[in-house]
Amino acid sequence: MTSRAERKYRAVTAFQRRIGNPVLRRLPFQTLLETTGRVSGLPRRTPVGGRRVGDAFWLVSEFGERSQYVRNIQADPRVRVRVRGRWHTGTARLLPDDDPLARLRALPRLNSAAVRAFGAGLLTVRVDLDG
Repeated sequence: MTSRAERKYRAVTAFQRRIGNPVLRRLPFQTLLETTGRVSGLPRRTPVGGRRVGDAFWLVSEFGERSQYVRNIQADPRVRVRVRGRWHTGTARLLPDDDPLARLRALPRLNSAAVRAFGAGLLTVRVDLDG
């Protein structure tokens, strides 16, 4: 990663950790992805943008495998997703061969714009929701 991309990553993650995520997690209809912390074993909730399509929930990670929730998925793919105030369990799958820019065009516009603007090393994630 270039030094500019590294600075961008550090600035965005610092903002998300201290301001963005704590505020967004409290909004009742914000979509959340809950993973299990790979070290702590505790639930970790991350505000995400994405869309449910049938029995799958799609999102794009703005920092790919550097995102902490992606690292948690690699350790334990069982997750929960809160969509429109309801929790759904499922299994997350990382899709490095998917075109994340094309995928973003099918996802909610506001979040997609933020991911494109702030992201580096985009990665598509699909959560196969349980029945």
